[in-house]
Formats: sequence, C-alpha cells, structure tokens
Amino acid sequence: MNYPVLDQKDTRSGFGAGLLELGDTNPDVVALCADLTGSLKMDAFQKKYPERFFQVGIAEANMMGVAAGLTIGGKIPFTGTFANFSTGRVYDQIRQSIAYAGKNVKICASHAGLTLGEDGATHQILEDIGLMRMLPGMTVIVPCDYNQTKQATKAIAAHDGPCYLRFGRPKWPVFIPNDLPFEIGKAQVLVPGTDVTVIACGHLVWHALQAAEELVGSGISAEVINMHTIKPLDADAVVASAGRTGCVVTCEEHNRHGGLGDAVAQVLTSRKPVPQEFVAVNDTFGESGTPDELLRKYGLYPSDIVNAARRALSRK
Repeated sequence: MNYPVLDQKDTRSGFGAGLLELGDTNPDVVALCADLTGSLKMDAFQKKYPERFFQVGIAEANMMGVAAGLTIGGKIPFTGTFANFSTGRVYDQIRQSIAYAGKNVKICASHAGLTLGEDGATHQILEDIGLMRMLPGMTVIVPCDYNQTKQATKAIAAHDGPCYLRFGRPKWPVFIPNDLPFEIGKAQVLVPGTDVTVIACGHLVWHALQAAEELVGSGISAEVINMHTIKPLDADAVVASAGRTGCVVTCEEHNRHGGLGDAVAQVLTSRKPVPQEFVAVNDTFGESGTPDELLRKYGLYPSDIVNAARRALSRK
C-alpha cells in the first residue's frame, strides 16, 4: 500500500507550522487564542508576529465576536482553542456573528474526540462535526496527519468564507507525503480496491489503512478514501467508489450521529444505494483514559473496521 510511517507528530503541531508559514506569506493573517497558546502550538506565531496575535483569555465567545469584527477590516483571523470550546461553548456566536454574517473566520480546534485522552468526557467533544456541518456556508475539514493538517491550515486561508478545522492532541503516524496535493472538497483515494469502500477522516484514516492491509491478507480488496473535507463532501468520489465496490464503511472519531457517516449516507441514499456500516462512537459520551485505550474500548480500532467491512460485504 506504500504508506510507510514517515514520523510521529501530533496534528496540532501541523496547524502551528502552517499558521507560522501563513504569517510569513500573508500579512492579513492574524491569530486569536483563548489562553491555550502552547496547547494549540500558536506560540511560534505569537513570538514572531506579536502585533498580529491576540490573547483573549478564557473568553471564547468574545474571541469569536472579535474575529468576526477583524474580517470587516480585511483581516483573516484564525481562532484557536480546544474543540469543545471552539464549538459547543460558542455555538450561538458562531451561528450569528460568523456563519449567518458570512464572515471569513477560520475556527481551528485542537484536542477533538476521544484521543484528547485523560481529560475525560467533558472535554472530548464528539458532536462538533455535526454542529458545524449544519451551519449554512461553513466548510468543515478534518485532516489525517501532521503533513495534511499543515496543508489544510494554509488552504483555508485562501478559501473565502468561514471554516472549521478539526485536529488533535496525540502524536500520530505521519504518512501523507508532502507532495500529495490537498484540495478542499476533493477526497483522496489512498488505496484502490474492488470489494469494499472504507471512507475515513482524521486519525481513523491511519486505522483504515491498517484495516485494509489486514483485509488483503484474507483476499478482500478494500478501497481506502481519505475524506478530509466533510463539507462540502466529495459526493462524486463516494458514488464512484460505491459503484466499484458495492458497499461502504465510514470511520470517524465522532458520534455516529451527525458526522462523516451521516454525510456519506445522505449521498448514498439519493444517488447510489448500497450497504453501509458505521465505525464511530455509538451515541455515548467518552471517559478518561489513554487515547489507545479509548479508541479500542469505543470500537474505533483497525479490527473494528475489519469487522465492519466483513458485515458490509455480507449485505451485498
């Protein structure tokens, strides 16, 4: 499959590196943080461009309003805090001041999903993709590794309109080559296949690749798609792949309601009805534990993807 592990880095560091590069190349880019500069890896930008960095403190709702205001003067604001605080805590401000107003704000969220780990259920938001994709005009991106998070950070700066960029805390395999093109709204077929389609986002793309490798060993050809953009979803890629394989598995570090799986299901029901299985958190909150323990317990492991693929195949 030719996706070797190039390194082990957290995706939040990819955001920090991309933001710093934007600071070097685009004088309109500004950054705002809600007292989590180190956790969001925004400290390099803060140090190099202090006049373009705003520490708002633990005042996330105010941060969204300030960011919306900065766009009026032509700035491109990037907000940074944990995913739970980036969405759930400030949903009204995002809806009214950013989405409804059509402001060019980039909402950048770290520590998303179960892989936040030991901080527990109060911080492990599993509903944020659903919250954000329901907002009219909001672009939603969930990159899969350090390299792709860096690419996505730079891409949303060039995109006109509000964006939600979701990434994580733990060190994770880096496997996407630097030269693999990234385009908002265009899925990447990482592994071609003929028997089952596995569509994943975020950390679970790596698990999908591992699952595909295991399936090959038993004679099952799995097509692996990195659906880094949840909205606008690459519907044509979904339909084309489903046409090749005849069944689909969706994989996400998110509640099974409202996320990638639901977005794919909407496409399949209207354009290419085929069996679909969901690998996601099954309508529950998380708990404290290591990322690996939680991914295993809540059914987001490569073995869970393998089992889901077998179920989908049996329903053809």
